[in-house]
Amino acid sequence: MDRLRKALDFCIRHQTILGYSTVSLLTAASEQIFSAVVFKCPCNSGNMLYGFSFLLVPAFILLLLGYMVNARTWRLLTGSCSPEKRLQCSPGGTCTRCCQVLVLLTAKALVAPLTWIAVALLGANFYECAASGSSLLSRLLCGNKGPECKNNLFRIPCDEKLSAQISDAWLSLQAQSQLIGWFLIASIMTMALISTCVSRCCSPVSYLQLKFWKIYSKKEQELFEIKAKEHATKLAERNTSCFFEATDPAPFLTPSNEDWRKISFLYTFNSQEQYYSMIHKYVSTNRGNSTKFKEEGQELTVLAFVDEAQAGD
Repeated sequence: MDRLRKALDFCIRHQTILGYSTVSLLTAASEQIFSAVVFKCPCNSGNMLYGFSFLLVPAFILLLLGYMVNARTWRLLTGSCSPEKRLQCSPGGTCTRCCQVLVLLTAKALVAPLTWIAVALLGANFYECAASGSSLLSRLLCGNKGPECKNNLFRIPCDEKLSAQISDAWLSLQAQSQLIGWFLIASIMTMALISTCVSRCCSPVSYLQLKFWKIYSKKEQELFEIKAKEHATKLAERNTSCFFEATDPAPFLTPSNEDWRKISFLYTFNSQEQYYSMIHKYVSTNRGNSTKFKEEGQELTVLAFVDEAQAGD
């Protein structure tokens, strides 16, 4: 039991890194399956289109899925086009905040697509197929040798004898693909390290307070879900009982539309007031009626976890 508890504690502490690692491993495994089972280079003039389709289209689909599964996407979009929201929001501030959130969403959504491209480049199958149909490569290798050379170039991915005849060029294609793949991986890791260092350096709070903040956000979300289920259950029981028993409903307090709207705003940090979430800010400012509630702070990438923890589904 102690080992199990330690393992669970480790998973909870490092759930973000483990989540990204799991996504990367699943993406890499999927690429290997596609490359071995699904991918069949046509070995004709359509090589380039076919090869780049397998390299880029799945990556684009994974990017879209990354946006869809990120709770912050729906927190940003839900209700943003309603007439009330358009009247109450300042175009400049809203646009700036949306761009900031979009950058964060894109950075997280790119994990799976970039993993797919990097693994595919290291495997070299997609790149080799695409490059064998490239007009640039055809001019470099064939020159004025006639159409027979171009046709042979198309068939290289499917014919081992031809690949042996042009072994130097074929090996160079594999080397190109793998070099690009390693360069992409190194670039991703470098950018991830730099962005993490910059976000931590710009953190408005200390290391331990940030750790406490993440714990608070997680616990608040857990309690919110429990209370929401209890409240929804009681309201549903009251309404169904009144329906079947033909009685008048007893008074039942529930948050108004305005209350829900206030706690659904994207979180902005204000150094003058210490709030750990929009619910914390709502409760501490007289249910959002104080002028302090309307004061907006600075949107910081290091505090993106606040909205993510609250978004839930």
